[in-house]
Amino acid sequence: MRYILVLVFGAVLLGVLWHAAARWLHDRAHVPQSVGLAITVGAVVAFTAGMLYLFGSEIAEQAESIAAVLPDALDQLRSTAREFGVGGWVDQQVERLTGAFAEGGSLGGMLMSIGNGLTDFIVVVVGSIFLAARPKLYRTGLIKLVPAARRNVAAATLDDMETALRLWFKGRLVAMIGVGLLVGIGLWLIGVPSFLALGLLAGLLEIIPFFGPILAAVPGILLALLVSPTHALLAAGLYLVIQQTEGNLITPIIQQHAVELPPAILLFSLLIFTYIFGVVGVLMAAPLTVVFYVLIKKLYVQEALDTPTPIPGEDR
Repeated sequence: MRYILVLVFGAVLLGVLWHAAARWLHDRAHVPQSVGLAITVGAVVAFTAGMLYLFGSEIAEQAESIAAVLPDALDQLRSTAREFGVGGWVDQQVERLTGAFAEGGSLGGMLMSIGNGLTDFIVVVVGSIFLAARPKLYRTGLIKLVPAARRNVAAATLDDMETALRLWFKGRLVAMIGVGLLVGIGLWLIGVPSFLALGLLAGLLEIIPFFGPILAAVPGILLALLVSPTHALLAAGLYLVIQQTEGNLITPIIQQHAVELPPAILLFSLLIFTYIFGVVGVLMAAPLTVVFYVLIKKLYVQEALDTPTPIPGEDR
């Protein structure tokens, strides 16, 4: 049931995004929202198919080459570590990492199982389209579950959650695209193989707070080590510079138009939701945190405690 509930939340999140795009077309081009939804879904499908047609085979080949050379890269890492006198410590860390992947009990192991969830992904996408096609029906149904005297508050809370989720996704999407492009171009300039797949991986993992950039950097640095230790140092420096740029320049600019979550809350929420929901908890931790952040501020701090507090995205 926990797994199904988080899939339902994924459908709601995606439905919010479909609805936001359809409403934008309605406001700008006066397109009926049903037609706008069809245009949005069709555009996303066409774009995805086009990207797969243009780059799919190359990305697949690069991904296969990464999987093939990673064992050699780990051996090279161990050999280099022994030369610097830290071979024992590196051997322990590599054994722990490979053991975690084999057991599937860590973030890395769980991420490896994402590819087995194609059916769940299709269910989420189809469910989100149903939700976006008739949002008022489901919204009204939820509000009717609340006592009549509190329905106005419930309606306002749903609106605040929708706004916060939409702004959060907009900020994450910009960061994902920016980081993916910077990593791919940077690795290409350095001369690291499979730069396209590594850039795509870095962009996708950017959705995971804190741990995503670390997971993305490991294969890039290992592949660079196969070229030479100098390339590995350059790749490590590249990842570090990009993440510092993202954290100190890109993200602050994005947060002016998005939703900002306190880092400590986001960190512990990631650990909690990962423990509760597993791999989907890793992916959904940030938007789930956005929802609970709004709920606590709106229903507890404002309504129960009668204390003024800003609601994420309420002024946009």
